[in-house]
Amino acid sequence: MAAPPPALDVLVVGDLEAARLTCGSLTARGHRVTHLVVPDEASLRAALTSDIDAVAILVRGDVSALRLALLTEHLRPGIRLLVTIFDLTVSEQLQRAVPNSQVTSPANVAAPMIVAACLGGDERAVQRVGDGVVRWVGPQGELHPVPYDEIPPRWRQWLGWLTPRLRWQSGSTGLMFAGLNGLLSILVVDTLLALTVLHEAPVKAFYNATAVLATVGPAGADAHEVPTWYLVVAALFMLAAMGFTAMFTAGLIDWLLSARSVALLGPRRLPSRQHVIVAGLGQVGLRLALGLRRIGVPVVGVEVRGDAPGVRTARAAGIPVVIGDAGDRTTLTHVGLARARALAAMGSDDLGNIEIAIAALGIAPESTVVLRAGEGDVVTETRSLFHIGQVVDVSALTAATASLSLTGQQPRVVLGSQTGCLAVTDDGEIMLPRAGRCTCATAPLPAG
Repeated sequence: MAAPPPALDVLVVGDLEAARLTCGSLTARGHRVTHLVVPDEASLRAALTSDIDAVAILVRGDVSALRLALLTEHLRPGIRLLVTIFDLTVSEQLQRAVPNSQVTSPANVAAPMIVAACLGGDERAVQRVGDGVVRWVGPQGELHPVPYDEIPPRWRQWLGWLTPRLRWQSGSTGLMFAGLNGLLSILVVDTLLALTVLHEAPVKAFYNATAVLATVGPAGADAHEVPTWYLVVAALFMLAAMGFTAMFTAGLIDWLLSARSVALLGPRRLPSRQHVIVAGLGQVGLRLALGLRRIGVPVVGVEVRGDAPGVRTARAAGIPVVIGDAGDRTTLTHVGLARARALAAMGSDDLGNIEIAIAALGIAPESTVVLRAGEGDVVTETRSLFHIGQVVDVSALTAATASLSLTGQQPRVVLGSQTGCLAVTDDGEIMLPRAGRCTCATAPLPAG
């Protein structure tokens, strides 16, 4: 077990739940904490006294975090600095400008544990390290390399392509595939009839079948003595072909005019089974979807807003996205909840995540449901009452990471539980009891 660090003077900046938990955690561990809840330039200058050993900036908005970090470095060059920033570009720019800063994000901190919860195995966290994948298993957080089979066998790839084509679709895609399947069925059946009834050569039989499909009649009927039933069947096929053609055309036009976040073929096609449904493509949900895709787990995102930034990023990364309300049973059925490996409710609204979880369990009671928590204790209380899913407290994980990093104990991974967080560092394992939420005042410190 790693030895505790000496007491430090730490400045915590921000009013997020993670900032309040960081303040509470550091105080409980014996450090002296100054909490600047509502930061501005004057109050930051006043708070950054010579006694401060480290600064944690946990505020809402990457631009605000960047501005406060640059100001902190200007006022106290070289001070130990931790900043939470979601955007990778902004993060890289800050690290380049302030080499002594440590930049992380709640999404990066929580993703390994959420991925493991979605996989449903014995691992407690799964993360990609360099060119490989490692997993943390057992109560002591032992590190084991995982020989992940990221590229499935060829037969499984073909099955994965064929299964979505054979199962029933919905909406415009379902209409289009119904028409296409009907036309292909007529083509195949009429070709076989021409071979067996009219005794045509294969090429001629195929030509006759296309004539029926084009509703111009069986081409060889006048040149042969054919049974009456064949003419009746051919006539019915021509009538059916008109209906199937209309269905295919209507579905294709509707699909072409819609926001095509799900493709018919390729990596953005809707997975059929053993996939993870990520509800909410904010920073945490998007990072989870990308992490699952990197280790070879099929994933589909669900987002209410079609113009959300995460939808564009997911589409560029080849992740299928369904635009709709994940709390709606129709949407969950469309994305194949009954055949999914897990559903991860990753929205920023705790109550919204509960609603999604309840809707999912109403459709598939045995489903694995993973809930994101972090902006309050409502999800934790609901979990204790209803046990509706596995809860990952993003704010608690972020606070544990921040409090350890500020005191020089950089965690490799942080695992959460109902009683606290288990962090694995280079020096050993550290168990942090669940931190209390600080009650620091919301007014800024007086300047001067």
